[in-house]
Amino acid sequence: MKNILLGFALFFAATQIQAQDTALQLKGTVTDTVAQYVYLQKFHNKMFTTIDSVKVKDGNFSFKTKVKTPELYGLSVNTEDSPLYIFLEKTPITVKLNPKKYYTNSVVEGSESQNLFETYKKSNDVEISKFITENPKSIVSAYVLYRNWSYRLTPEQITQNIALFDKSLQSTTYVKELKELVTVLDGLAIGKKAPDFTANDPQGKPVRLSENLKGYTLVDFWASWCGPCRRENPNIVAAYKEYHDKGFNIVGVSLDKKKENWIKGIQDDNLNWLHVSDLLFWNSAIAKLYGVRAIPGNYLVDSKGIIVAKNLHGEELQTTLKTLLEKGI
Repeated sequence: MKNILLGFALFFAATQIQAQDTALQLKGTVTDTVAQYVYLQKFHNKMFTTIDSVKVKDGNFSFKTKVKTPELYGLSVNTEDSPLYIFLEKTPITVKLNPKKYYTNSVVEGSESQNLFETYKKSNDVEISKFITENPKSIVSAYVLYRNWSYRLTPEQITQNIALFDKSLQSTTYVKELKELVTVLDGLAIGKKAPDFTANDPQGKPVRLSENLKGYTLVDFWASWCGPCRRENPNIVAAYKEYHDKGFNIVGVSLDKKKENWIKGIQDDNLNWLHVSDLLFWNSAIAKLYGVRAIPGNYLVDSKGIIVAKNLHGEELQTTLKTLLEKGI
């Protein structure tokens, strides 16, 4: 693993990475599907937006779209599903696109960034600081810090890792948003006041957080499409049943896109507390206000709006509430 990553590091040290508009040299074949179109999608804020499409002819497709490279894009045969994650560059790139098993059998050739990304995904022991140090000019380094590590690190650790990037990455969207995230997280430390917000409940009625702070309130970020959230919900339900009469309340903030899915998730999981959502997925204004980069996530707030704990899951939620409510802290 070390030798492979070092080899990529030497490659990227030889050239300075600057994203620029490039006419793609992207072609490929489509297998195991009767789809008639292939869609090219732009990645931003954990979401993909379709920017072009081409018709499949005799199992082949080709894009010459002018886009910024090197950068992460998506290729798919269905815009409703998660695409193949692909790092595009100025070089000719060939793809064997297979939508089965979430595109895991697809093959990309011609992109050094993609090769590094695939190597990263196969490793179980990545140290992010070491990875960045070995690949300081690669757009992949900026992406994985932004996408896979920002929610695990403290603001100080994020800043330290940003400093490891070559200056050519400092103007990328990833680094700019990481710096904004650091500022947000600094204001959300334990002991600081939770940001107030107003959003609609499932009936369309505006709910303001500051008007619903009684005892201790869990501001809980989740979504009906989020598997880990749904698996954590029984624990939150149990905590609510145990401690609600003692002063524990919840305001659920959903990152759902479709109202009907949101309401069904509430009903199916018996989430009998206040709920709000702007139904904007990862573009949720509340999620951005709270620096939420992964769900489930939460903040425990006292009656004065002061943050007393964050990201309480499993047994930790139960023990924290027991300490605060049963011992009267």
